[in-house]
This record gives sequence, structure tokens and C-alpha cells, in this order.
Amino acid sequence: MAALITGSHVFAPHIAFSQDTASLDEVVVSANKFPIKSSLTGKVVTIISRKDIEHSGSRDLSQVLSEQGGIYINGANSNPGKDKSIYIRGGRVEHTLITIDGVPVYDASGIGSNFDIRNISIDAVERIEILKGSQGTLFGSDAIAGVINIITRKGGTKPVAVYGSASAGSFNTLRTSAGISGKKDRFDYNLAYSTFTTAGISEALKPDSVRKSFERDGYKQQNIEASFGVQAGKGFRLQPFFRFTKNTGDLDQQGYTDETDYTYKAENLQTGVRNDITVGRGKLNVLYSFNKTRRSYLDDSTGTRNGFYSYSTSRYKTAEHFAEAFLVYPFQGFTVTGGTDVRSSHTDQTSLTNFGSGKTLAADSARQKQLAFYAAINIDAGKGLSIDGGLRYNNHSAYGGNLAYNVNPSFRIKDRWKLFANISSGYKTPSLYQLYSQYGNKELNPETSVHVEGGVQYFSADRRANIRALYFDRKVKDAIAFFFDPVTFASFYINQDRQKDHGIELETQFAPNERLQLKAFYTYTTGKVTTKNRGKDTVYFNLFRRPQHVFTLQAGSQFTKKLFASANLQAVNNTRDITFDASFRQVELKLKNYVLLSLYGEFALVPDRLKVFADIRNVGNERFEAIYGYSSPRLNAYGGLRFNL
Repeated sequence: MAALITGSHVFAPHIAFSQDTASLDEVVVSANKFPIKSSLTGKVVTIISRKDIEHSGSRDLSQVLSEQGGIYINGANSNPGKDKSIYIRGGRVEHTLITIDGVPVYDASGIGSNFDIRNISIDAVERIEILKGSQGTLFGSDAIAGVINIITRKGGTKPVAVYGSASAGSFNTLRTSAGISGKKDRFDYNLAYSTFTTAGISEALKPDSVRKSFERDGYKQQNIEASFGVQAGKGFRLQPFFRFTKNTGDLDQQGYTDETDYTYKAENLQTGVRNDITVGRGKLNVLYSFNKTRRSYLDDSTGTRNGFYSYSTSRYKTAEHFAEAFLVYPFQGFTVTGGTDVRSSHTDQTSLTNFGSGKTLAADSARQKQLAFYAAINIDAGKGLSIDGGLRYNNHSAYGGNLAYNVNPSFRIKDRWKLFANISSGYKTPSLYQLYSQYGNKELNPETSVHVEGGVQYFSADRRANIRALYFDRKVKDAIAFFFDPVTFASFYINQDRQKDHGIELETQFAPNERLQLKAFYTYTTGKVTTKNRGKDTVYFNLFRRPQHVFTLQAGSQFTKKLFASANLQAVNNTRDITFDASFRQVELKLKNYVLLSLYGEFALVPDRLKVFADIRNVGNERFEAIYGYSSPRLNAYGGLRFNL
């Protein structure tokens, strides 16, 4: 850190500082479903640009996201094949909605139906916009804690451009990507292919009492991307797309338990088309997306160490359809957005063990449909006052209708201060598993939330300093819980719990000179659940695997026109987890606090054409557990190159 700060005063006296992330007038798309200056919306938005992604070296999507304020991804710093659990402001995994180019994506075969971000290659990402707080009005189900909108790479500005990267490093890791993009007359395109392979480390942590080494759990990913744009006529643009990802990996059964023959495979296909139609001064967006996921798990018994199953296999298949049409129309002083969307999904699930076949979910019965209508308005009232507001009605095939709303006022004072407040609601529809599995309950209602936040943002006159501070409070009722009846011995899902979370966020960006940029994030999150226990309310802390305190400090400097270097320091404090003792009683424990330091440097062999880079993670060789019983890499390093031709 000290070297970056002091060295930046010596080198490159004429390099201009990019103000993209520090400007009050930065344009965002996700907040209102149309491009708008951030100064004109009261929503809390964080931007990760393509340059930020390239400066992350060979890190994957979960690692890049986990370096942002208010987001913690459990598993981001674990073995690459370990599942990645996203927590925004401490909200549950299934309370964060993932969208790709504005289209919600799910995995309807999962218990919570949340999408697996391992199905997205970071090489295909152009930009990421993170919306924190409930966003149910514009985005529908699952957006209780926030939305992560991943914007993919599109066609370029010249007829043919070739780009790509290659890197290698610790654990026999190799990552490659190559793409071609271009634009000619009314047609543009982007085609890309990427791979990622690693021998990895053991997913499970080896106890000190075990002498025999645990095997490595490898991981492989292949990704294909294709997108096109056709200006079919005046005011009419057609944009078909295709994405396919295949992941394979080795797994361990549980913490501190090695498993030598447990593997999984996952395939995800997304395809569809987006149409933009000019209607007077407005724009009509019509889109359709098809999302298909297949997952399979196999434990074939030859190397079992867990002493339970000698054989098990399971297969999950799901398909989702999403169609949406919405009109954005500007008037004098305000813009109106109105639309409708239709969603449907179904799943097939089978399992088999040496004890017999498991419960099967069939697509003809395990299916759901949703139809929604929504309207929103953004008002620039003048004299610094802006107001966002909206309402959504959603009708679900299982439980009927529900509403979501938002009111987000903000007030600017001389373009130096911005005061904002958000009052918004969200909802989470029951998953197909919760409705129709052997533990299913067709009488479930949606989980609903009310989110309240307020804060202030300050911009210096020269735009070199940007500070945002806020407090948030989130209440969820009718939370779905797994219930065991001690009388009938039946187990099923019910609407029972009430969740209350709150916390603070502090974010600052500061450029002391033209060459150096500093960022700092601090998040404090806590929460409790109220649940029934023997007919009485019981209240207890339940934000397990989510730290209460996370502090991140980043420094980056363009030393010369060719040399860039950065450092990322993250401290994670007070993380609790649970395990079970020999009597199967739940035991709460506190994990060790840890600090991770990562370093990155790149040198342009040919400016804007060819760069080489080095990426070093966990420089302090820290030994830590993000999840009880699971390992994390110690010191690891990677090097590679990136080209644009």
C-alpha cells in the first residue's frame, strides 16, 4: 500500500485520473430499467466496470463480487468448485436475484431456486450493476436483499476485433478465453469461448489428527457465448443471444471428511431474443428468454470414506421461460415505465442410493406459472429533488396474488451532497421443491419483506472524493421454514419465521492525485429470527456463515502509461457457523477472524493491445475457514496475458 501511494507521486505526471466511478452523473441502467444519471435516483447502486474486471487478474466472478461493499460470498475464497453462496446485507442466499442483461435467472430444481453464478464466465462480462435493498417492483421474486445485474459483452465498433486472455498458476490452474466481435452497417456480433481448469485443493479441511492426505478436488468449466444485433429498420433493433456453460468437479461429503469418488456435472443453457422498438419519444422493450439447467451427482462407492452411503446418484433437470414487455416513455420532468412479464418453470428430479430410490419430482406436476403487471415513475421535481416510485401485482399459480411497492426520494444540495431514503418491499415465491417435493406444502404463501434505508452521499468539488454512508433495516415475514411434527413424525415446509436484519454501510473513493485511486468499504450486519418453539416465540441470532464486520481497502495506481499495480486488503470479523455433535444436537461456534491481502500488477507490452499481468492472493499465507470444516487456499499466484487486436 505504501509503495503504491509514494510511488505514484514519482511516475507518470501527466496521466489523467478516470472519473467513471466517482462522478455524480454516472449513468446506470438497472435502477430504473432505462439509462439514468445516478444523481436522479435514490437507489443504492454499485458499478463494476470492464476495466475493474480486467484489473482483477485471473479471479472469477464470485471473487470480484466479494470485494464490493455490502456483499459477502461464502465460498468465494474456497476451492473453485465449492458452491458460492451470495449474501447481500446478510440476506439469505435465495433473497438475492441474479439477472443477466436485465433478465432474471433461476435454478428451479434447487430448494431455494437461486441461480448458481458458477454458470457465468467472468470473461463474458462487460459490466456489473449491483442494486442493494428490495427491488421487487421492477424485478419480481427473490429481489428481497438486492439484485446483481450482469451485463454481457456485445459487438464492437469496428468490423473485426479479436480479444482474449490466458493465465496459469497455483494448483495447476489454467484459464483461457478468446473472442471475436465487430460491427458492420446494421449488424454487430460477439462470439467467445472460455475454459477454466484446476486441480484445486481438498474441499474438506484435513483435521490435525488425520495422517493420510486428503485428495485434491478438481474443477473444469467451459463456456460459449454468442450475441448479435440487427438494426432491422428505423426504430427497430433485434438482439438474439445464446449462452452455454458446462461445469464438472469433485466434491467432499461434509466438513473434515474426505470423499474420493464424489463428482458432479452441471450444464446451463440460456437463449432468447431482445427487441427494442422506438415508440415516439419512448422505447418498447420486448424480450423472451429460455433457461435450461441439468445437474447430476454421483458417488460410486469405490473410495467412500463417510461411512454412510456406498452408492448414490441424483439428477435434476429444470426449464424456465421468461417473457417481458415494457415501455419507457419520457415526459417533461418525469419518466414512466410500465410493463408485464410471464414466468413459468418445471423440474424433474430423481435419486437412487444403495438403500433404494428417492422421491421423484415430475415435470407434469412440479411446475408453476406467474403473471405480473408493474408501473414505475421517476420524477425530477427540480431544485435537487428526485422521486422514484412504483407498484407491482404478481399472480402465482399456487397461492394467488401479492403486491410489491417502492418509494425512493433523494435530494441533491449544490451537486455536493445527496440525501436519500428508500422504502420498498420484496417477495420470494415458494420454490417447486418447497411446494411439490416429499416435504412440500401446496398451501405455502410467499415470503414478503419491507426494506427501509436512509443515507447521505458526499462529492468533493473536484469529484476526487466520494463518500456514502447509510443505515438499513429489513423485515421478512412468512419466512419458509422446515418443520418436524413430533407427534406425527411428519416433516414439511411451513410459513413460520419472522426475520429482522439491520446494519450500516460506509463506502469511500478518493483520488489524491491523477495517478492514484483509493477505495474503502465497511459493512456491519446483524439479524435475528423469531420462530415458534413448542408454541412459544423464540428469538435468536441466525446469520450464520455471514460475518458481522467486513472491511475492505483497495489502492490502485497507474505508475506509467504501461505499468499499473493495485492491492486489495480485506478483513473479515465475527463469523459464526453451526455443526452437530455426536447426539445430533446443533452446536454454534465462532470461526477465526482473518485478513486477506491480494496484489495485482500489469504491464502493457503494446499499449491498448497486449498486456501481461501477475495476480497474487492471500499474500500473508493465512490459514482460515470461511465455512466450518472446509479448506481455503493459502498463498497462491497466477500470471498471464490479455490481448485486444
